[in-house]
Amino acid sequence: MHGQILELEIDAPSLRENPLGDPARRPLVVYVPPGGAAGRPAVYFLHGFTGSGRGWLSPSPFSPTVPERIDALVAAGELPPLVAVFPDGTTALGGTQWIDAPAVGNYQSYVADDVVAAVEARLGTIARREARALAGRSSGGYGALAMVRDRPEAFAHVACHSGDSCFEYCYLPDLPKAAGALLAAGGDVVAWLEGMRRRGRETRLGPADIPVLNVLAMAANYGPEPGAPLGFALPFELPSGRIREDVWARWLAHDPVRFVPRALASFRLLETIFVDCGTRDEFQLRWGARMVAEALRAGGVEVLHEEFEDGHMGINYRYDASLRHLAPRLARAG
Repeated sequence: MHGQILELEIDAPSLRENPLGDPARRPLVVYVPPGGAAGRPAVYFLHGFTGSGRGWLSPSPFSPTVPERIDALVAAGELPPLVAVFPDGTTALGGTQWIDAPAVGNYQSYVADDVVAAVEARLGTIARREARALAGRSSGGYGALAMVRDRPEAFAHVACHSGDSCFEYCYLPDLPKAAGALLAAGGDVVAWLEGMRRRGRETRLGPADIPVLNVLAMAANYGPEPGAPLGFALPFELPSGRIREDVWARWLAHDPVRFVPRALASFRLLETIFVDCGTRDEFQLRWGARMVAEALRAGGVEVLHEEFEDGHMGINYRYDASLRHLAPRLARAG
């Protein structure tokens, strides 16, 4: 590697006393190009559900990690030197949607305030919105779009890779799976979570656990309900499995295909936006990506929308495309 990887830790005031009891002190992985970080622009990467900040360093056979890809592109002169920052968003429910959620924690503020401030103070990256980009995949891609909606002053460039969108397509299929598993646990969310964590400690999670965990995590992000167990409402009734229309409506209000058209004023402030998905995405996210890109273009927002002949996993190579688009547009020192 021509540059270097730093493994730092930061204290995140935004995550103190979060409702899940997750740590406010977090690991922070940073790629620094040759010549150092000072005076460089920065790209912040949001991992997907059940991912982690350190997970960006995990090798896979025959495929470079994202930091390795960035390093090779910088060394080849295909990208200008930049700093890449990889925050950690692990939670007791498996992950975050990178928003400020009352039942999960303030993960959007953690990125926009705590992580950005720590990187700029410690490493001297350019402290300007125009020199910051935000890129995420899956839940991280969702978080990138939500960041523009809520905090347009934080980043001027955004990439959404296979971001959660069109909730009827991507989430509804998991609801009956979750209802069945919770019914088998007596309708007790806490009991199911305890059993899931025990399986994880003693052996491993099974394929049937993932859709249930996904529904619970999304419920915590999109359907907070003070006084309910764990502070959120299930989107269905038990034992019938009937969808709770009031709770489902709260989920839909968070759907990018719905909030992007309402937040066009914020998206118009962006200098760059990249949206992609795989044509065989297992969670049917292709359609939401198309709808988001269509809404942006209809609102007069320039967007590069691409589709790749693959699914939801193993998509690190796609960051080459988004970075080639974003990086030359990042502001430089002076």
